[in-house]
Amino acid sequence: MSILSLQNISKKFGAVQALSGVSFDVPQGAVYGVLGPNGSGKTTLLGIVTDVLKADTGSFTLFDQPAAARQRRQIGTLLETPNFYHYLSGYRNLEIAAAIKQRDKKDIGRVLEVCGLATRQHAAFKTYSLGMKQRLAIAAVLLGDPEVLILDEPTNGLDPAGIAEVRELVRHLAGAGKTIILASHLLDEVEKVCTHVAILRNGRLLRSGSVDVVISRHDYLELAAADNEALKTALLAYPGCTSVQLNGSVVTAVFNATPEPAQVNSYLAQQGIWLQHLQLRKKSLEKAFLEITNDPA
Repeated sequence: MSILSLQNISKKFGAVQALSGVSFDVPQGAVYGVLGPNGSGKTTLLGIVTDVLKADTGSFTLFDQPAAARQRRQIGTLLETPNFYHYLSGYRNLEIAAAIKQRDKKDIGRVLEVCGLATRQHAAFKTYSLGMKQRLAIAAVLLGDPEVLILDEPTNGLDPAGIAEVRELVRHLAGAGKTIILASHLLDEVEKVCTHVAILRNGRLLRSGSVDVVISRHDYLELAAADNEALKTALLAYPGCTSVQLNGSVVTAVFNATPEPAQVNSYLAQQGIWLQHLQLRKKSLEKAFLEITNDPA
């Protein structure tokens, strides 16, 4: 089942095209990252899904049904940090949130436990760390036990300890069976917590799908020989080799699948090329992402 299916969503603000024909599907149980720099259209997209904004064109479904209030009741949303009362306790703040959301106050104890705040529930909000404050915000989202969570930049503005706390909570919630749609501009966030990703740039969808497929990071080889030009020519004829580049005294060879260094070495020896250096490496996530976002297509 698709939790969310977007079909050609477009949105314009004056002369600014915030979204242009965005389409992708969020499968049940996924941690789906909507990734892109500030201004790429992430928050606009989440605003449309949560009925804060209306799309100019296009449509979407929730739980394989036309989006309506009944479907949205199954979604917990954190588009911006709630305005908690600093002098009230975490528990009292959640009581107010439950009343506003029309959720049962009996659920407060459960969400405090899930978010690791049970022991500090009666302490004033102003005494909470940054990570605890954001976990309380997520606790408010969890009231009523929604099936799907939509979180816009949940670690934005947090210190390293707070980031780690919130990411661990997201992983825990995903492990408990929640579908999570998470907007972020941080590659590290996607790598650590997401199973799927949609990459936006200037309102356009560049790629979407499984993280491992979308942000492909095939292993590559670094090689060197006495005659690197001959080495380059031989590598280009090797099955599965897609590109070869000379970087100083080292040749970098990229393949369409993970290469086997021993087989490459044996092949080159048969061509009369004896290697002085051979190292298997993995493309960095940053490099893979930049290749996608800098692609003029």
